[in-house]
Amino acid sequence: MAFQTLIRQAFFEMPPVTRAYTTACVLTTMCVQLDLLSPFQLYFNPILVWKSYQLWRLLTTFLFFGTFGFNFFFNMIFTYRYCRMLEENSFRGRTADFVTMFIFGSVCMIVSALFVNLLFLGQAFTLMLVYVWARRNPFVRMNFFGLLTFNAPYLPYVLLGFSLLLGNSVSVDLLGMAVGHTYYYLEDIFPNQPGGFKILKTPQILKVLCDESPDDPDYAPPPEERPGGYDWGAGGGANPGAENDHNDNDDQNIGDNNNVLHNDENQNLQEMPPQNNNGVL
Repeated sequence: MAFQTLIRQAFFEMPPVTRAYTTACVLTTMCVQLDLLSPFQLYFNPILVWKSYQLWRLLTTFLFFGTFGFNFFFNMIFTYRYCRMLEENSFRGRTADFVTMFIFGSVCMIVSALFVNLLFLGQAFTLMLVYVWARRNPFVRMNFFGLLTFNAPYLPYVLLGFSLLLGNSVSVDLLGMAVGHTYYYLEDIFPNQPGGFKILKTPQILKVLCDESPDDPDYAPPPEERPGGYDWGAGGGANPGAENDHNDNDDQNIGDNNNVLHNDENQNLQEMPPQNNNGVL
């Protein structure tokens, strides 16, 4: 029970976009592993997309990383790690901008896949996330399996070399790096150049759907929601200065009464005749 609670807590602590994407990838792979789906139903095929209206292939091509194995877990660890770090740091409080990055990268990769003949684009999408994070954190020191130590901007190239060692096709990695560099240039480099401007603009509908509504600067909270709670002694919104004046008047009246009592005691003592030592008047 404690383990299930820990898993549930870790799941809901993930930022929303990372949680949705990684969950979709795991569920898609599980469905293939259980023979509920076939990879032939998931790969990108432009002919089936346009002629048979199998539009889901535009999405599932980014969700399948192969059956359970080293390649799957390796890609999922990198996807989860760098997607979450981007969303919690560079895109903190800007979920709509992060979704815009997803849409931009997906569209660019699908258009490129028409010419490169790629079937599954999940690994390229992961490389895009890694590339953008690496360029935005140039001074972070990385350690790759305890073998190499380098700065973050070299991480995509290290992963490219690792793919070569595993005998994988590098065209997918090169596509992810190219799309990641394109996004980084359009978002971080070009707008800061002389005469530059922001090209990638987040649609307003995504901001309404994904981002929290900003606080109204003119909003005046009711008294019971203000710091300190409701001032029940203020007479339902009366002038607080009047309350202070009333308290001052009460203090002054109490002081005057004490002075009167003190004067009466002195007068009584003066009217009493002195007693002799024997106690006889």
